[in-house]
Amino acid sequence: MTAAVSITVDDTEARELLSRLKSRMESTKPLMEVIGEVVRTSVERNFAQEGRPAWEPSRRALEDGGQTLSKTGRLRRSFTVAAGNGWTAVGTNVAYAAIHQLGGHTGPHIIRPRKKKALRTPYGIFRKVNHPGSLIPARPFLQVQDEDWEEIKATINDFLLGE
Repeated sequence: MTAAVSITVDDTEARELLSRLKSRMESTKPLMEVIGEVVRTSVERNFAQEGRPAWEPSRRALEDGGQTLSKTGRLRRSFTVAAGNGWTAVGTNVAYAAIHQLGGHTGPHIIRPRKKKALRTPYGIFRKVNHPGSLIPARPFLQVQDEDWEEIKATINDFLLGE
């Protein structure tokens, strides 16, 4: 004859935790906004450190002693965060951002003076100059670093636990 064994487990705490988790997942926009800010802050650090890993310095930065991709600071200051339930986006509307992020070749174009009647070059004075185009190396500024993933994971944990 075998004896029947019965064990009763009080799973109330586990059910309450699962219910809270389900409730938190119904509106993830606040979480996505924080994750977007983590990435935007990382982009700021990329500019401050001139790349992580380091970018090839620009000729202008070497000649003027400035920072690569930071002549006016327009690109550096242009990043915004948008977020919704289950998504976040960090980006810029600056037209030249893509070629600096990915690298590439600019096409030939004509350079004309903006405020004067002529351009002074080392080769003389001209009303216009035919520029052959430039090779722009990739300088990826919009990327998530390993250390950012650790912060993102901690942010998700805090959000799910309601902290």
